[in-house]
Amino acid sequence: MLDFEWPWILLLLPLPWLVRRLLPEIQPQYERALELPYIEEFADSLATTPTLETHTGLWHWSLALLAWVLLIIATAQPTWMGDPVDLPASGRDLMLAVDLSGSMQTKDFLIKDQPVDRLTVAKQVAADFIRRRTGDRVGLILFGLNAYVQAPLTLDRESTAHLLEEAEIGLAGKETAIGEAVGLAVKKIGSGPQPSRALILVTDGANTAGVISPLKAAQMAADHGIKIYTIGVGADEMTIRTFFGSQKVNPSTDLDEKTLTQMAELTQGRYFRAKESQQLEEIYQLLDTLEPVTREQQAYRPRTALFHWLLGPALGVAGLLLYAWQRGGLGR
Repeated sequence: MLDFEWPWILLLLPLPWLVRRLLPEIQPQYERALELPYIEEFADSLATTPTLETHTGLWHWSLALLAWVLLIIATAQPTWMGDPVDLPASGRDLMLAVDLSGSMQTKDFLIKDQPVDRLTVAKQVAADFIRRRTGDRVGLILFGLNAYVQAPLTLDRESTAHLLEEAEIGLAGKETAIGEAVGLAVKKIGSGPQPSRALILVTDGANTAGVISPLKAAQMAADHGIKIYTIGVGADEMTIRTFFGSQKVNPSTDLDEKTLTQMAELTQGRYFRAKESQQLEEIYQLLDTLEPVTREQQAYRPRTALFHWLLGPALGVAGLLLYAWQRGGLGR
């Protein structure tokens, strides 16, 4: 359907006619006379034969009127309203919190038999997870010594995934403020029905920074109806080279699985352990099974502006009239 942003402007359409009717005609300052003998012989022909100037003037007035009508309609901002388009009617508010502390650079994961650091694997798998969450609002928090929002809750999942892929080790500091990350997530997600709000926390260590403890932050999340799914990343065995030769060590000794488990239980969530890249992918596939809650159906109508289709011809006609006036083809 056709709609106008400023329909009241259409009231100006009869303005030229009103001006013509209400204002007195401008009288010529000088009158010219031409004496013709036997003028009576030409009287009949002058009265019945239209002159070229008469036709030209009529065309000029018609073009001027057309330009005025086009200009007024264009100024009223005509807009074509398309058919209603339904927005996603279901989904969750998912906030993803990713650890960027120094320990995330430990290369104890394998991709195609090549050692890679924990953050690289976490970014790759989580970015794919974000892109799959059709209908969800997904946000991103990065934390280390401090926690900050890299992407607010949004339906633009591609942008959120891209921002995650650009994250680097140490961007938020070398330490690990798990409690701060959870507290910030609670603040950004807010309150609502419990099944529709969740935080996915990815870390490889224990809380070593911040003024709020992870369990206190988890209790805040539980009070706001937010589930927390914690994921502890890191292998439990890797081989390193030392002065005395190769030696097997546990690179995940700093991982506080007890606290991460308690955080998940407080919020009716779940704790997952990812010792290799395949396990991390399986965890996100399991998280994909979260059932979305039904929201009120929303729709919008696409709008297409049409004013330029009228403004262009109006300016073109006005240009022709100006050219004719400058060439003397229009009465001055």
